[in-house]
Amino acid sequence: MPDTQIDRRTVVIGAAALTAGLTVAGCASGAGSAPAATGPLATTTDVPVGGATIFADRAVVVTQATAGSFAAFSTVCPHQGCNVNAVEGAEIICPCHDSRFDLTGAVLTGPAESGLAAVPVTVSGTEITLG
Repeated sequence: MPDTQIDRRTVVIGAAALTAGLTVAGCASGAGSAPAATGPLATTTDVPVGGATIFADRAVVVTQATAGSFAAFSTVCPHQGCNVNAVEGAEIICPCHDSRFDLTGAVLTGPAESGLAAVPVTVSGTEITLG
């Protein structure tokens, strides 16, 4: 049986190469890239009072629980990483296992055990911007 022992230097060089490759892949633009974290998203009239609007192309859901009070959350469900894709009244719904979230991103019903991740949002006049 051949000796398959790997020395420390080989492991360190391999780990460095993997890290560099993942960093470059994470910074690449194009299909499959993460949405831009900043920039105009919508207008305040795009999000109903007492409801939410999903912006799938930016992987964000914006809520307006009360008039003029906007919040944004990642569309990625914390249960198994599916994207929420529907809003029914004041509930944001994940299609994979029917986890439901309220307009603050908190879990209403599982199997998700934690809420949607908050995303920074600013409102200037009628423009909603991420970041």
